[in-house]
Order: sequence, then C-alpha cells, then structure tokens
Amino acid sequence: MTAAATIDLQNEQPATVMAADASITRKRHINWALKAILPIAAVLLNGLLLFILVSLSLDSGERHIVISLATGGAIVICAAVIVVFAVSVRRPMVELQDKIARVSLGDLNASVSFARRNDEIGDLGRDFNDMVAQLKASREEIQRLHQTQMSRAEHFATLGELAAGLAHEIRNPLAGIAGVIEIVGRDLPPDSPARAVIKDAKEEAIQINRILTDLLETARPKPPHFQVTSIASTLEHAVMFARQQAITKKIVIDLEKSDDVPPVDHDPHQLNQVLLNLLLNAIQAMENPTSGEPGAIHVTLRQDDGTVIITVADEGKGIPREILPNIFRPFFTTKGHGTGLGLSLARRIVESHGGTISARSELGKGTQFTIQLPVGHDSAASASN
Repeated sequence: MTAAATIDLQNEQPATVMAADASITRKRHINWALKAILPIAAVLLNGLLLFILVSLSLDSGERHIVISLATGGAIVICAAVIVVFAVSVRRPMVELQDKIARVSLGDLNASVSFARRNDEIGDLGRDFNDMVAQLKASREEIQRLHQTQMSRAEHFATLGELAAGLAHEIRNPLAGIAGVIEIVGRDLPPDSPARAVIKDAKEEAIQINRILTDLLETARPKPPHFQVTSIASTLEHAVMFARQQAITKKIVIDLEKSDDVPPVDHDPHQLNQVLLNLLLNAIQAMENPTSGEPGAIHVTLRQDDGTVIITVADEGKGIPREILPNIFRPFFTTKGHGTGLGLSLARRIVESHGGTISARSELGKGTQFTIQLPVGHDSAASASN
C-alpha cells in the first residue's frame, strides 16, 4: 500500500464527518429558490399594486377579472423562473456539491457532467474537472516519487551496511600494517634514506584510517551522550588543537567569547569533532600569505535569545555560489583528497543536538560557518530521540 493510499484511508472517516458537517451547515441556509424568487416576487407585487391603482377607473366586475388575470400571470412567471433556475442552476450546483464531497473523500475520478455547457456554469464545471485532473496527476507523481525514494533508500542502506562491513574488516589489518611500519622505522639507522619513505607510509596509513573512521560514523552513527557542560570549554579545546596545525602556515586563530554564554546540554566529544573539522577546513582553505601579515580565522561564541551561536570565518578562497548548496551532501568534495564526509557528519551531529549549521561564502574573501544550538535541556534531549 502506498503512502498516499494510507493517508487516504486514515483520513476517510474524518473527511466523512466533515462532509456531514458541511451538509448540516448547508441545510441551515435560506433555500436558494426562495432567495431567487423574492426579488422577482417583490417586483411583480409592486407591478400588481400599480396595476390595481390604474384599474380603479374600471367597473368593479371588470377590475376583479383584470386583477385575477394579473395575479395569475405573476404566479405563472414566478413558477417559470423557479423551473428555469432549478434546471439551469440548482441541478449543476447539487451535482458540484456531491462531486466535491467525493473528492474530499479521496475519489479523484469524480467529474461533473455540466462541463459541456457553453456558459459560465459550464466554465465552472470545466475548471473543476481540470482541477481534479491536476490533483490526480499530482498524487500519482507523489506516489511515484515515494516509491523511487523508498527504493533508493533501501539501496543506500544496503550500500551503507556493505561499506561499514568493509571498513571494519580493513581497519584490523591496517592497524597491523601501521604497527609494522612503526617497528621498521625504529630499527632503521638515523641516516637511512628509507626513513622518509617510512614516514610517508605511516601518514598514508593514518589517512586511510581517518577515512574509514568517517565512513563507519556515517554508516553507523552513534547517538550523542548529552551532558550539561560549558560549550566554551569544548570550543577552546578544538581551537587549541587547530592552532597547533596552523602554526606552520602563518595562520592565526582568533577566539572571541561572550561572558554570558550558559552551559549547554551537548556531547563534548561530538561537538569537538564538528568544530575541529570546520577549523581544519578553514586552515586548508587559507593560502600561505606572501606578505609578512598572517592570515586569520575568526571564531566567535555568543548567546542570542536562548540560542548559542558559534561562527567560524576564514579569509580563504571562498566557495563558488553554485557549489555552496552541495557542501553538506555526503561524498561531495572540492578537494583533491578526502571523502567529502566531514561536513555531512558535522550537519548530522549538529542536527542531533537540535541545532542547525549553515554556510555563506564569497569568492576571494572567505567562508563563514554558523552553528546554532538550543540552550535548553529539553530541546537537545528531544532531538536525540
């Protein structure tokens, strides 16, 4: 059963009740025939009174005959008008009400028969039929997209399980290889040219292990372990580690904190991972300046209306506008190396904390990432569930 069909079945009883309520409401209205005939009857009555005044000059017998004929003519005219309204207006309106009730119950095969008329009521019928046809086409498209998304989700779930299994199996022998490289490196003479090769091999093993770790965390995300603690301390820890990476690249990391930022219910390890990822990306985006002035990364922490806001802004190359919407997609990267999972993991972690992460960039001027986290315990706890 498709999702649209499930929704239709779930809404069938409420829709029936709503249709019944609408029917009750319509019964309380003044009858359409009475509303249509009242103005006509008023005009005919006034005309009849005027006719009586004019006929006062006639004899009594002739006057009664003329008045009787005029009254009968008025009644006939009213009856004819009612019949015309019943055939040309009431019948289409009753049919339209019935079809609307059927559409509200999910029957998108309903159509009105008076759409063939060549007047305003026919236009109304054609518009109704076109609207129902568009609704039917939209529902079929939604069902098709739903089936496609479900198939794609199952496909990605299978690939995720396969990737997680492969990553787990690769990490074990990789740890043994890294250990052997470490032992071989220690046994080499200090002046051996092979030491440089050993160092490169060790760095490559570390990079492979980092990639496998990101892949495992994407395929099998761990729930955050919340604790109410200082978000400033978590940010300071990430900045301290990033500064060690930035020293050799003439990059300065400035940290500006507000004193009124309260403790936040968060997972320090996971948020440290997010912040460190943003800082390392900023360092990689910054070119070594040719002048004596170092480049700068500006990190700020402040509170605004119950929300903690963290920004990481660099002075790097920037991100093209057409690429910016894709940077949080898994496996999307503009670098020559890496898996493209860092920002995807960052967004998942921030959203699991009930927060949001966004980016804005300008070519040649740099990029700024903004993280917003709720201060309250309930927001974070509900997000983790």
